Amino acid sequence: MRQRIAIYGGTFDPIHNGHWQVAKAIMNCFAMDRLLFVPAFVPPHKRGQQISSPFHRLAMLAVATMNEAQMFVSPVEVEAPERPYTVQTLDRLKAGLGNAQLFFVMGADSFRDVTTWREHQRLLSEYDVIVATRPGYQFGDQGETPIAAHLSPELQTKLVDLSGGQLPSEEDFASPRIYLTDYVEVDVSATDVREIAQQGKSIVNWVPPAVAAYIEKYKLYQKP
Repeated sequence: MRQRIAIYGGTFDPIHNGHWQVAKAIMNCFAMDRLLFVPAFVPPHKRGQQISSPFHRLAMLAVATMNEAQMFVSPVEVEAPERPYTVQTLDRLKAGLGNAQLFFVMGADSFRDVTTWREHQRLLSEYDVIVATRPGYQFGDQGETPIAAHLSPELQTKLVDLSGGQLPSEEDFASPRIYLTDYVEVDVSATDVREIAQQGKSIVNWVPPAVAAYIEKYKLYQKP
């Protein structure tokens, strides 16, 4: 059988418990063989914003996944900042991972803007995509899904509604799909974590323990 590998891309500035629980849920519910965190060098949609060094962000992911046998960190975007687009990253990973089936993981906010991404039609047609939303999100009735109303009719046919904690079926994996999931409910964002750290307060409840220690050691997010 083909290996299933989740590709979880993002800024991860820093990785927090919301990211972590989504990764765990995707691993379990989709029976993934591996999950790769892929920190962006500088996301195209965040150019001009102040973002932590990609090497700090990669290091935080590395310490977070240190004891996770099936979770890894890929430096593919950090090593090739001139190719920042997701579809390019997936193409490179696909070439290096052989016959594996890749599942790109994104949050609901990113999914709403996905039609502005480079070659989004090809990305959503050629690769499996898992959209992580919070429980209670309205997916719509009779196949009319508000969260995906911005997609073309062709892409709408690829939607798989897994709301209410449903699991995908083996039949779903036969061709690329767009899975709408609501496995995790964590009220935290990277902006929240940075603001708490800037105030000199503890972030141990918001990020993995090793990440909290890393941020404290290197005084990340604290004003000079």
